[in-house]
Amino acid sequence: MFLISGRNALYTFRRQEHLLSTPTLIRPAYAESFRCIGSSCEDTCCRGWSVPIDQASYQKYQSLPVGPLRSLLDASIQLAPEGATSSDGFGPEVFAKIAMTKSNQCPMLSADHLCRVQTEGGAELLSHSCATYPRIVRSVAGAQEMALSLSCPEAARLALLGPMRLLKLREPDGANSGGKGPGIQPWFLAIRSVALNLVRNRAYPLWQRMFLLGILCRRLDAIASGEPTRTIPELLIEFEATVARGTLRQAMGSIIADAEAQMDLVLRLAGLMLYRSNVTPRFVECINAFTAGIGNGPKATLESLAAQSSVVHDRYFTPFFDRHPQILENYLINTILRCQFPFGRDGMKEGASPSVAREFSILTAQFALMKGLLIGVAGFHREGFSKEDVVHTVQAASKHFDHHPDFFNEAHILLVESRMDGARGMAILLKNAGPVATDTAPSIFVPGPMPVTAAL
Repeated sequence: MFLISGRNALYTFRRQEHLLSTPTLIRPAYAESFRCIGSSCEDTCCRGWSVPIDQASYQKYQSLPVGPLRSLLDASIQLAPEGATSSDGFGPEVFAKIAMTKSNQCPMLSADHLCRVQTEGGAELLSHSCATYPRIVRSVAGAQEMALSLSCPEAARLALLGPMRLLKLREPDGANSGGKGPGIQPWFLAIRSVALNLVRNRAYPLWQRMFLLGILCRRLDAIASGEPTRTIPELLIEFEATVARGTLRQAMGSIIADAEAQMDLVLRLAGLMLYRSNVTPRFVECINAFTAGIGNGPKATLESLAAQSSVVHDRYFTPFFDRHPQILENYLINTILRCQFPFGRDGMKEGASPSVAREFSILTAQFALMKGLLIGVAGFHREGFSKEDVVHTVQAASKHFDHHPDFFNEAHILLVESRMDGARGMAILLKNAGPVATDTAPSIFVPGPMPVTAAL
């Protein structure tokens, strides 16, 4: 019998076995309630991106009667040439795309920030990408699960700020349902259930929850590579029991934070894609607030930036998120669902051999980058740091990084090259130092806005 800290509920191994045998397909309640707010939105999904057009939508456009809308579509749509790649704005499933204007916005966007295709032709004329965004739908065990892309401001508000309610769709069937079949893939839902339970377990600080998740992922990879000592259900049951007992608390508490190494990695992660992506004004605002908040200036050093970040973390970041603990939890849960963690989209394909530890490294990189940006933004706004500042930061950063085809791979390469993809590196990225004594803390320095190209 094991006591689940903070819940006063007893669980036996038999009960845990039952939970592992009945994983569920889920959908966040906010994914169901999302509605586009149109011209009221502070950003637009019709600027800064390539707009993919599927073949069925293209054929609909070709059947439109002659008129202004048809002429505009004909002039704006580019068919994918043979051999086109994602770097050209064409993926393997993209039949065509809409060419952006000189101001890098969709030519279908009207002056009042509404789509002319929808307003003049109806929602049924929208391409699949435009009709579904920011919803991300994945097929799992014969059913469709859904999350939201946080690059949409309204989606970010819904996902981050409210209570996280996960709706049960139905019991799964077929592959990847409850552990039937060879390999690690059939245990996807059971593994994910353990991961989600851990992220929501406030008996541990959030960084420790993430660190424990990393331990689980490395052990899952060991089993997938042929370790004969235990099965996946045995590992999951043992892991949840260990979490319940709290036997790793002391070891995790002794981990020494490395603020300079963490700052160095956050800066390098933030610099990825900076010169190869469209840099939007909202992202410029985000980066300027971040760099100002960590004390960037002409005489700044990595040591001074790390020290300033530690002060900001303790004075402004931690008190805010202590009052609103659901925000970062919700960010992680949405990322887990959106990215099909711990296998990733490619790892769910038939015959794939997913690297669970690699997917955890990518999840950690996303979390560490977002947390680092939020620390800087909190330092910029100080006592005025608000939920809307969080939404602005997460949305702008998600729009810049999450949709770039190379970001996740390059983030993982950066961690590997820096030797930060192991347990020690993950701890450095996740743990911040404790409170700094006020008589030795550096003063808060907030310079004026800086050009984004000079910020990192």
